[in-house]
Amino acid sequence: MIAVAQEVGPRRFRESYGRYFEDFTVGDVYEHRPGRTISEADNTWFTLLTMNQHPLHFDAAYAARSEFGRPVVNSCLTLAIVAGMSVSDVSQKAIANLGWNDIRLIAPVFVGDTIYAESVRLR
Repeated sequence: MIAVAQEVGPRRFRESYGRYFEDFTVGDVYEHRPGRTISEADNTWFTLLTMNQHPLHFDAAYAARSEFGRPVVNSCLTLAIVAGMSVSDVSQKAIANLGWNDIRLIAPVFVGDTIYAESVRLR
């Protein structure tokens, strides 16, 4: 997250976040902080809100018999949190996201895990 204090009047400043497209350099990595620890309520509410009825996300007895041994956080929740984490740094000054490519969820997420994210300008 990049914060810039812009002077808008005598001894008056306004905080501004984000970058313009021209501020990004190909190959740079932008780390999004702070992280976000996922709670059981986060996962349950998101699962119910999206009507995702797979018991792996909210049925502990079912999930205990899975390869993971416990409920797995809904991957769409993980993606939504990562997208939200990137806003203040990547798209705060944009009218729209320019595109998402090569999104990878490299491991299952469980209640109590903390998510960190990063973005890379590829071209």
